[in-house]
Amino acid sequence: MFGRILPALGLMMCLSTFYYAWLAYRLAERTGRSDVCALPSGVSVPHMFIVTFVIMLPITIKTGDPMKGWSAGLVWVFFQSFILMIGGFIAPIIRKITPRAALLGTLAGVSVTFISMRPALEMYMTPQIGLVCFAIILASWFGGIRYYKGIPAGLVAIAVGMIIAWGSNLFGLGLGGLSVKGVGDAFASFGFSVPIPAVGQVFSGFEFLGVILVTAIPFGIYDLVEAMDNVESAEAAGDEYPTTRVLTADGVVSLIGCLMGNPFINAVYIGHPGWKAMGGRIGYSAATGIMVIVLSWFGIISVLLALVPVVAISPILLYIGMLIGAQAFQTTPVKHAPAIVLALTPHLAAWAKLQIDTMLGSTINAAQKVGGLAADKVGDVKAAAIAALPQQGVLYHGLDVMGGGSILTGLVLGAIGVFVIERDFVKASAFALSGAVLTYFGFMHGEAVGVGGGLGVTPAVALAYAVVAAGFFAVGKYGTSAASVSHPQMPLAAPAE
Repeated sequence: MFGRILPALGLMMCLSTFYYAWLAYRLAERTGRSDVCALPSGVSVPHMFIVTFVIMLPITIKTGDPMKGWSAGLVWVFFQSFILMIGGFIAPIIRKITPRAALLGTLAGVSVTFISMRPALEMYMTPQIGLVCFAIILASWFGGIRYYKGIPAGLVAIAVGMIIAWGSNLFGLGLGGLSVKGVGDAFASFGFSVPIPAVGQVFSGFEFLGVILVTAIPFGIYDLVEAMDNVESAEAAGDEYPTTRVLTADGVVSLIGCLMGNPFINAVYIGHPGWKAMGGRIGYSAATGIMVIVLSWFGIISVLLALVPVVAISPILLYIGMLIGAQAFQTTPVKHAPAIVLALTPHLAAWAKLQIDTMLGSTINAAQKVGGLAADKVGDVKAAAIAALPQQGVLYHGLDVMGGGSILTGLVLGAIGVFVIERDFVKASAFALSGAVLTYFGFMHGEAVGVGGGLGVTPAVALAYAVVAAGFFAVGKYGTSAASVSHPQMPLAAPAE
């Protein structure tokens, strides 16, 4: 990990941050503005878990060879890289025909659930640090308070968090989970490693191609849509970047990282408006690239984690989530708010299902270790537990179906909502039809890509979308409806460009 993967990952992130700093410099030069903020980028965290626990770990366990698991992860990124590069030429068309409320609404859904919730929960698990640091950030970034000699609020929050965490050790409280022993152990991992080409390992992983493509294709499309949404978010914040260049750059740097041994995909991060509001411009991106090289090549990351309590950093992520969620409402017509809320709902379902799945997995593991649950009974116990959930008011099956492919589902539902509000039923019909097609092949509302038994992965939902599409089309062509009346200060919706 520290000798091969982290150095390659550091190289990939350095190339990515340098490129986006250059794009920001070109934008500032072309527009004559000094407030241009570079796109944030780095390893896609959701995909890091997917490739680790869905691809690398099962193959490692099956073969008994961690090198084969690593090779399979490299192949996963290899294919995703090409999906991003090819998708870079399709994404501008999608942005042009999709309303901004749909693009930012589904992004807000990701932000509220998968970006904001965990940091918020961590803050309340250790409120002595989390809430204090959050107050420091709120006072500055929302309240306009300036700290001593202009020290950034994020740095003040981290410093205060460290003081509280280390100070609590004097009273035996151990807030933040830091210890002198942990710091000593972290220093033991110091060393210098540079990335080494891993082309042979990439191609040796092709023997697992069938297993890999099942997840590489849908998650490649997920990356495509998320990057497109983040570019739209940056434009809404005042910085317009070329979609094709952004996506192809993600693909190229991910491919370079893959060929050097990194099994994790690069992505443009959610949060551009947040970094811009904090004062981030062009230099922060280039500085991040240099810092990542130093941390990953010299093995310093473990030392930082031993010195700084994670809960002191959590408020920064919550702040970014707050801005992204708010941006969806602030940069779109007020009357599109219902469509934005609609775009949020699949992400709420996906997040809730993840919590239930994690709880069930932990419970079954505990039952095996403590209660002696036989391995051949695990499936039956899990099925029985899920079947009993509706009796407690938890509609697990509904969460499963609605949350499948949440970023695409949110985009499609949000677009349908906007066009219905605008009385443009033909365009609403087109998005409903796209929802039917995507659902048929499992990109939405499904656990895997395919055609199921020939009727689609989730045939009932696909059919429902098709019926909705036909209904909207009939209304648009032959029906009559009251004209959409807008407040003079509320412009009619226009597709994002």
